[in-house]
Amino acid sequence: RVADFIYEKITGEKGVFSTRIAYVTKTAQRHNLWVADADGENARAALTSPEPIISPSWAPGGAQLAYVSFEARKPVIYAHDVASGKRRLLANFKGSNSAPSWSPDGRSVVATLSLSGSAQVYAMDANGGEPRRLSQSASIDTEPVFSPDGKSIYFVSDRGGSPQVYRMGAQGGNAQRLTFTGNYNISPAPSPDGRWLAFISRVNGAFRLHVMELASGTVTALTESSADESPSFAPNSRMIIYATREKGQEALMTTTVDGRIKTRLAGAQGDIREPEWGPFLR
Repeated sequence: RVADFIYEKITGEKGVFSTRIAYVTKTAQRHNLWVADADGENARAALTSPEPIISPSWAPGGAQLAYVSFEARKPVIYAHDVASGKRRLLANFKGSNSAPSWSPDGRSVVATLSLSGSAQVYAMDANGGEPRRLSQSASIDTEPVFSPDGKSIYFVSDRGGSPQVYRMGAQGGNAQRLTFTGNYNISPAPSPDGRWLAFISRVNGAFRLHVMELASGTVTALTESSADESPSFAPNSRMIIYATREKGQEALMTTTVDGRIKTRLAGAQGDIREPEWGPFLR
């Protein structure tokens, strides 16, 4: 908090030193969902399971995490209270329940459900209830995430023949394709200030972190690695955390939005995946 205070005094922007990250590890047959400080230190296991845990997503305010667990031998979405460790079922509908993401006001969650047979984007009340279908395609629509103002949803669809990032209104409706460079673009992550969209693009067989300036559509590659995944912005929009493979080992990295300064985070060993940078704490 002292570092945040100094940072804000110098730059005029909020610091992220006291924020938290979540990520998933697999060691042997044990899967862990971790919550750690923003630099990777002081990691605490929020959940341990013999079955896979994927897609952690912070609720606004940082009190809850949604995630997907395979304990029921199929993907099911839970909401987890970080302080108490208590959890509740969010989505266990027919078929697959995956890729949860909270609305900016915390009142609803979007997710990918296969209720209709194919994977489509649905919205549901954060306290439970019937899901409402938002995307309407015969293709696979997945990885939905709200824009910071809550007015639109970014998601991935292969409706054009290959996975690309699209944007539609928060109530559904016509979707607009955003990514055109390359034939494989996934994992959209908008910056909290609404200026940038981070995503993973396959370039000559290598999966690399890219960022798009939304106003201009300009796309910039931020890395030269080959196995990047799961980008997530810091709440002040200045840095991006992502998982990658470095020197044969999986690691969590942060990069500035211009790609100039990269840092490897301390912490967990083993198969490290799916980092998600938490919000400013309320």
